[in-house]
Amino acid sequence: MTYFIAAVITFIFTTVLAIAGVGAAFILIPVFVALGVPLLTAMSTALLLNSIAMTIASFYNAKAGLIVYRTALPILIVASILSPLGAITAEHLSRTFLLWLFVAFLIFAGSMMLWYTPKKREISDDKKLITYGVGVGAFAGYIGGLLGVGGGNLIVPALVWLGFDPKKASATTSFIVIFSSFSGFLGHISVGNIDHNLLLLCAIGSILGTLLGNYLMRKKLSAPQVRKVIGIVLYIIAIKIIWDLLK
Repeated sequence: MTYFIAAVITFIFTTVLAIAGVGAAFILIPVFVALGVPLLTAMSTALLLNSIAMTIASFYNAKAGLIVYRTALPILIVASILSPLGAITAEHLSRTFLLWLFVAFLIFAGSMMLWYTPKKREISDDKKLITYGVGVGAFAGYIGGLLGVGGGNLIVPALVWLGFDPKKASATTSFIVIFSSFSGFLGHISVGNIDHNLLLLCAIGSILGTLLGNYLMRKKLSAPQVRKVIGIVLYIIAIKIIWDLLK
């Protein structure tokens, strides 16, 4: 019954977050722990589910031409380089203070997604796409390493603010999350075990949720609606961090 509940919750959150292009691990980890799953097992399982979900989403996004590879690849490379630097910097700063600043950013970015419409423009110049990727990668990698959080929730609003179509921002971020989540999974699997029954049932929930969420993003929701979903997701992340800080 515990595994079934975990699978249903995985399906629900993955559906919503697949629309926004970010993984569900940040919510699934505390849910799994609350259900009695050991922390390290919960972390490795949730990160692997992220990779599975975003791989499926990226398959359909690629077919639809929504992934901007010329921006995604620089983000991946630069973020991977600067994330350790952010982690080193964090050793000399108050993590609680940094997380409150991050909450403020999430609320600001979420509000922008919900109520402010940046000027949409088609960006086709290779140099600009690569430059944007380097800039966003530096921002997401360093801040993500500094705060110990996934960069996906930083990348999506940054791309939308730069003028990317929200669907392309979501799809491009989904592609990036595959690699960042799998890298995190490899780091955790060395010290945590995988519960195969939990993984199997939750993988089914994750796959079904991804298929539904990605279908809604590509076929049923308009760009403004996708932007609003992204805004709500950013608020959810902010609320979760505030909850953890106040516990």
